[in-house]
Amino acid sequence: MTETRPARPTLPPLTTDSGYEIEPVYDHWDGHPGQPGEYPFTRGVYPTMYRGRRWTMRQYAGFTSAEESNQRYRLLLERGQTGLSVAFDLPTQLGIDSDDPRAFGEVGRVGVPVSTLDDMRRLFDGIDQATVTTSMTINAPASVLLLMYQLVAEEHGVDPRKLGGTIQNDILKEYSARGTYIYPPRPSMRLVTDTFAYCAEHLPNWNTISVSGYHIREAGATAAQEIGLTLANGIAYLRAAEAAGLSVDQVAPRMSFFFAIHNNLFEEVAKLRAARRMWARIVRDEFGATDPRSMMLRFHSQTGGVTLTAQQPLNNIVRVAYQSLAAVLGGTQSLHANGYDEALALPTEQAATIALRTQQILAEETGVADTVDPLAGSYFVESLTDALEAGAQGWLDQIAEQGGAVAATEHGFTQNAIGDSAYRKELRREQGEDVIVGVNRYASAAGADEAAVPIQRIDQDAVARQVARTTEYKHGRDEAAVTTALASVDSVARGTDNLLPPIKQALRSGATLGQICDTLRRVFGEYRPS
Repeated sequence: MTETRPARPTLPPLTTDSGYEIEPVYDHWDGHPGQPGEYPFTRGVYPTMYRGRRWTMRQYAGFTSAEESNQRYRLLLERGQTGLSVAFDLPTQLGIDSDDPRAFGEVGRVGVPVSTLDDMRRLFDGIDQATVTTSMTINAPASVLLLMYQLVAEEHGVDPRKLGGTIQNDILKEYSARGTYIYPPRPSMRLVTDTFAYCAEHLPNWNTISVSGYHIREAGATAAQEIGLTLANGIAYLRAAEAAGLSVDQVAPRMSFFFAIHNNLFEEVAKLRAARRMWARIVRDEFGATDPRSMMLRFHSQTGGVTLTAQQPLNNIVRVAYQSLAAVLGGTQSLHANGYDEALALPTEQAATIALRTQQILAEETGVADTVDPLAGSYFVESLTDALEAGAQGWLDQIAEQGGAVAATEHGFTQNAIGDSAYRKELRREQGEDVIVGVNRYASAAGADEAAVPIQRIDQDAVARQVARTTEYKHGRDEAAVTTALASVDSVARGTDNLLPPIKQALRSGATLGQICDTLRRVFGEYRPS
């Protein structure tokens, strides 16, 4: 006698953040996820993953002055952080010196100001650059900040070939999602590929780009868009490198990626697995890579900044913990966990410590690092991985129809796609379809929860010292040497030679970040959105 299953009751439909319908029960999946450390790396880029080595715990930090930031870095290292991540202030990100009138009101507000080589010296005072890897979230002036870092290391006798870390250097997403661009896209792409070539020769262990889906997602993209638009940018960088005479196996092994981790735990895990699989196939099949390292999508992840709420901010501790769990279950290589107070201000020492302890508890107490890809074979996760890959491929196809990521950015296609998704998401929040605990459900009386949370304050005296110090630095230089060095930067910018050697010489002569970027502004022009 054949046993018949009772009919399942009809339930209201549910969807992921990307709009994929979630079935009440998943009872089969046709496929096999492969093995960790083997092409296409769905299950992880290394065979043993965290059994062999934990992910890097890299808390993002930068404050009013280089000295204050240095103190935070030392504190985090003492408490068990395993890598540094530098947040620069807005003027630095835009290539503007601290004493420039355009920087007024923004110096040291969202990160550390670095205008001079002296600022970089103070930032890493007493920190061994030979043993600590450093990530720098910097894009338009990325090459300048990297060269400052290299010069400081050389002053301390560190072989630049041993320097490890990452510069973001992902200019394309600035035009579509973030906004800290300086020059138009095509000369900006030249700076990116010049950095690729320079690092291949001088800093072979440095990750020359972190292709960033994080900011695309934070601007309002869905998980599927985050994959598709990010990989489209990665393709554009490889094409630009090819045009500059660099092979895929020269460039791709030093490329890294950067993804946001939001609240839908299973979709975030599936997103990371799908992205790895897609990048491996793209690099092998479209670019002909033969080095397995070229096919490995290695990535940093950060918990979702836009998911943090100013209302009931202690709830953010829970959000960050689950998002961190998703990143680890998805196989991240490094992770930044946000401070619970970051919807209000830069994180306090207490908030930064709790965020670091969140990662340490995950690593040491929960068992999630004990086996590779623990969710592999889940009918739900594997089906969702397939769905996200299909959705992301649709976006890759649309970008290709536009002529690639650079053209799609110039046409405004990418910006509009992200904006449409952001608008739809905001409507769902306003209508209560997307629940935010403490905001549109279970809300408290205004101000009831915020008062008890300490706030990190900007030290205005430190800001004044930074501005004065930048001006004094300029007055103490050999002006003739600076003028000659900047003229060389101008000349090379008008030609085709690599820009990084003359920029390095300009820094060595005493030129500031702003002076170098202004020299390039005069040659390349400035980008203005149409």
